[in-house]
Amino acid sequence: MNRTLSAFLLVAVLTGLLVALSFGLQIKGYPFGSLGVSRLDGLANAKTFIPLAAIYALSGALIVILPLRTAGIIHSGAASPVFSTAVVLLATIFGVQVARFAFGVRDALWILLDWQFLFAAAIVAMHLSLDTLRRNALLRTLSFIGFIAATLACLYWTFLL
Repeated sequence: MNRTLSAFLLVAVLTGLLVALSFGLQIKGYPFGSLGVSRLDGLANAKTFIPLAAIYALSGALIVILPLRTAGIIHSGAASPVFSTAVVLLATIFGVQVARFAFGVRDALWILLDWQFLFAAAIVAMHLSLDTLRRNALLRTLSFIGFIAATLACLYWTFLL
């Protein structure tokens, strides 16, 4: 949890500084200042978290059902990188919007209230509770069913939106 929060804050601060630099260049009249902000806007979007949540839920289902060694491979090869990606994208969005708010765009923080950020929160919550879900057979079975249901729901929302 401490590592996740420190990584989130570091990426958010660095992204905010980058956006502030881009806004400063844009104010001075350099055309590539707006290019940096538009690239960051295109990179981090709330809709990005839905397919990431589907991938994480599928890897979570495999982790709780497979034997320990294979589950460790899935955890280090699939679940942890997707979790890190979700944290970095969420921090990037947060940093961009806070920098916009600091430069006078008063409606910038309302973007953070999008319902699709719940998928990012679900990825973080699943990752932080994944070890406890492997404890006994009942939790494994229930979490496997939950992860499969979450995978199908995320895939449904991915193709619907």
